[in-house]
Amino acid sequence: MDESTLTDLLRLYYSRLFPYVDYYRWLSYGEANVFSRREFSFTMRDDMYIRYQSFDKLDDLKAEVKRICPHKIDIGAVYNVPPINKKREVKFEPLQRELVIDIDMTDYDDVRTCCTGADVCSKCWKYMVIAVKILDTAFREDFGFEHILWIFSGRRGIHCWVCDKRARFLTQNGRKAVANYLQLVTGGEFTKKKVKIIKKMHHSVRRAVHIIEPMFVQMCVKEQNMLGTEDRVTKFLGIITEDDMRAEAKAELDKHTTSVKKWDAFVSFFKDQLQSGSKKWRRTPFLIEEIMIQYAYPRLDINVTKGMNHLLKSPFCVHPKTGKVCIPINPKVVEQFDLNNVPTITKLIDEVNAFDDKEITEQGESVDNVKRIKDYKKTCLNKPFYAFQEFLRGLENSQKGEKITKSDMQMEF
Repeated sequence: MDESTLTDLLRLYYSRLFPYVDYYRWLSYGEANVFSRREFSFTMRDDMYIRYQSFDKLDDLKAEVKRICPHKIDIGAVYNVPPINKKREVKFEPLQRELVIDIDMTDYDDVRTCCTGADVCSKCWKYMVIAVKILDTAFREDFGFEHILWIFSGRRGIHCWVCDKRARFLTQNGRKAVANYLQLVTGGEFTKKKVKIIKKMHHSVRRAVHIIEPMFVQMCVKEQNMLGTEDRVTKFLGIITEDDMRAEAKAELDKHTTSVKKWDAFVSFFKDQLQSGSKKWRRTPFLIEEIMIQYAYPRLDINVTKGMNHLLKSPFCVHPKTGKVCIPINPKVVEQFDLNNVPTITKLIDEVNAFDDKEITEQGESVDNVKRIKDYKKTCLNKPFYAFQEFLRGLENSQKGEKITKSDMQMEF
């Protein structure tokens, strides 16, 4: 999509479809001064980048977005003063920020074979499905977080916003601790063995393996054909650090021709070695689990999670390359998320126009009656908006509960 066409469509999108009211409900957390001290960043059609924007109220944000039609909106932290006034202040620092996760499909390029770079398909999207399942469960069960917003990035990844008050006020060290806890795949491009489980498997790691295991053979072994070529076999064998063990495994794999048969043979061989009491193979009792994690566990950009002042693309932005809208993902049914059915800005504008034309010409409705219907209800954005509103209701109910508890404590005092 060329930039001029996108700009024209964005004018309509920001005027008729962007969820300003719900957006404010989210980013204010029930307090006007929280919204007014929030950083917004805008990227324009010529890639001009404007940081440290802030707005006293919703109408100010709405007017500015409609005026400049940014090609991208990023959201930052809540600061001690409105970011737009930062140069006037001696001290300028972030006070709160959602705990955020950024996962990009390009970080899986060493294990996916169907696509590379910016490309993504239904096969490699399964890595994102696993990522959502593992991380959402970890946030809820291990940290007790409840208000977690998952968003499709618009092209090849996912973003997560943990919005519980405890998460928003985590210190830098607290964020680092969470990021390090969640990161299991480590090492750069030239690190062959990226996962090490020493002595005992942590319950969270075991839980992650249980999530990966039912999908592993179909996704990694079959669809990604992880043992289907000599180069891929060599990469796989690199996970085995001992030369003699690697040679034994290679000899076993060489007996078979397909990726599935090679994997099955390796698993059987490994189990046989453990049962026979082989000392060298018993030194790596969790090798199968380590392989599954290395090939399928979420690849986090942990610097995004660690930093308080890192920007992240706003929900309901339109990706300038794909035209797709950054919509919420329901973690409970994440496997049902279909990349091919994500609303595009072109489709949305067409749906609004088609609905209006039909109601006026075929149904005989007046223009005023048609205008009374919210535009998003005329489009396939209706369901994603409803999901966002459901998330907000849960968030607001918890805020009311906190206020009631605080009030009761003050009365008792």
